Amino acid sequence: MLATAAMPMSEPQTAPAIRRLQLSQFRSYASLNLRTDASMIVLTGENGAGKTNVLEAISLLTAGRGLRRADFAECARQGGPGAFAVAAEISSPVGAVHLGTGIETGETSRKYRIDREPVSSIRSFADHVRIVWLTPAMDGLFTGSPGDRRRFLDRLVLAIDAEHGARVNALERALRNRNRLLETGSRDRVWLDAAEREVAELGIAVAAARQETVARLSALIEATCDETSPFAWAGLSLVGEIDTLVTECSALEAEDAYRRMLAETRNRDAAAGRTLIGPQASDLMVIHGPKTLEAARCSTGEQKALLVGLILAHARLVTSMSGIAPVVLLDEVAAHFDPRRRAVLYQRLAELGSQVWMTGADISAFAEMPPGTDFLHVSPGHIERC
Repeated sequence: MLATAAMPMSEPQTAPAIRRLQLSQFRSYASLNLRTDASMIVLTGENGAGKTNVLEAISLLTAGRGLRRADFAECARQGGPGAFAVAAEISSPVGAVHLGTGIETGETSRKYRIDREPVSSIRSFADHVRIVWLTPAMDGLFTGSPGDRRRFLDRLVLAIDAEHGARVNALERALRNRNRLLETGSRDRVWLDAAEREVAELGIAVAAARQETVARLSALIEATCDETSPFAWAGLSLVGEIDTLVTECSALEAEDAYRRMLAETRNRDAAAGRTLIGPQASDLMVIHGPKTLEAARCSTGEQKALLVGLILAHARLVTSMSGIAPVVLLDEVAAHFDPRRRAVLYQRLAELGSQVWMTGADISAFAEMPPGTDFLHVSPGHIERC
């Protein structure tokens, strides 16, 4: 069995909550200063009012391009200066922590601040807040492409291991370098050997982190599954040649085997124009546990319930492994369920101990929310309490 990077289990230490969210020139908001003391926040309003924009702003407090995966320039308000800023006051056991990110006019890379002081990487934000989310764009996850599922899995890993995104990006650069060498017809063994050594090291590290997360998430699901729950438990596995390697070999053995595969498939990869073997070709397989049926073959409602159950399990795993209960963002999730499922969902969310932000066009869909929920009405560029 491969020895993976250490991701120690720990007892929950803190449940960060956003107490103040400030937006400047972000999407539909020229300016927003929103305060809340609640652990459950519901944003309602007409379609296009700007509810999802609020969740997207919060999602930018973690690594990556946020829940829409948009280019940062697209986040700047149309008609504005081309810059935007997102700032949040986060509660913590030692007092308030202020996190900020955004881009300046004419730039495309983000800047980051903690307590108003610049920091070099957003990975530092993970010491203060973790974020997980579910959006309507993820509804087709089980019937979509393997690439969609890999990106979904990498987001699950990233919420636990803040270094994972950097490894994935480095692997993509290493693969492009090898592909470029093959494309130009280079057969210089020294250059190709060096490129493939880098691909193998990074590829095994990425595959190992994914495998570790899948194994831990599967164990948590198995230990906590409820056969009577309307949110069926999911069975998870990774499928791919490299995924088999990391489960059967040590890290060094896996790297050596992957390097040999790369050397042996140079001609084939050159003809294909890409590297065919590696974690970039893996797939996350999901089954409906009680039915032992592939998720892709389940009904639309069953797929949605599976996805919600998976996100809830992941939030518990993040809490268990990081000691930080994640902020949970759920975009338009309640409208898919009947009153019974909604009541169970809200109960499960309350049990997480996380701050939860939800959106929906119909306020009646949130009738079963617990007391103390902060209901906010969103209109273009403006938010007020119901």
